Amino acid sequence: MNTERPTLLRCAGRTVARYTTRPPLALDHSPRPYLHPVTTLAGRVVTETVPEDHPHHLGAGVAVPDVAGHNFWGGRTFVRGRGSVELDNHGVQRHDGFKLCDPDGFVEELTWWAAGERLLREHRTVAATALTDTAWALDLTFSLVNVSGRDLSIGSPATNGRPGAAYGGFFWRAPKEAAAPVVFGADPGADDEESVHGARSDWVALAGEGWTLVFAGATETTRCDPWFVRAAEYPGVGSSLAHDGRLPVSAGETFVRRVVTVVADGRLDRSGAAALVRKAVAS
Repeated sequence: MNTERPTLLRCAGRTVARYTTRPPLALDHSPRPYLHPVTTLAGRVVTETVPEDHPHHLGAGVAVPDVAGHNFWGGRTFVRGRGSVELDNHGVQRHDGFKLCDPDGFVEELTWWAAGERLLREHRTVAATALTDTAWALDLTFSLVNVSGRDLSIGSPATNGRPGAAYGGFFWRAPKEAAAPVVFGADPGADDEESVHGARSDWVALAGEGWTLVFAGATETTRCDPWFVRAAEYPGVGSSLAHDGRLPVSAGETFVRRVVTVVADGRLDRSGAAALVRKAVAS
């Protein structure tokens, strides 16, 4: 049983997120630390965890479906020629401890384990920053180093034969509401799920009932990863570390990604979202 108290994240004098480091989940959920609930400054919850449609979706965090054949996403694994199948190949992101833990952010050390082996060591930084009276930003950076002693690669269902399913990396599961959220991107004409899914864009947005989330790649390398976007089936946005092909990670190699998410009350338009992204990434 997990008896560790969740870490609370505060911004503008309010608790805006709870971070669970050691969730008591079955192995087939690929247990990992996650943020939930995350709320707007007015208190609207904008994450979901263990939903009926995808019980391995865990709020906001980092999840990868294929690290050298090990599943750090949860649920079934897509296998070329077989489809989505249940495999005993799930990994665990183990919280090793905090190097820093303040009310407005933390620095965490983790190890990615599978089949009794250390594959990756992660340095994760999370910070909350106030932007306006109705918006704040969640800044999440993850740095992963291959500690397995051999060359690895990261894949996705797309690289394993399922078109359009290149998820893996940063991922945010939003709450499912009566109507699907509105989706739009940074570029003119990027006004629906189809136009932003798989696109390389500075940012993409989901707007639901009284809230807007704007996801921005905050480094040049992060902006090179296409976005994975779902709205009609379920509301979720993530990055695609392995979109066009597997991502090789040599022994001892480190790779880093940084995503800043604007969490706003109300419905933002494109210009309003862009202004908040500029402020959030610059802060």
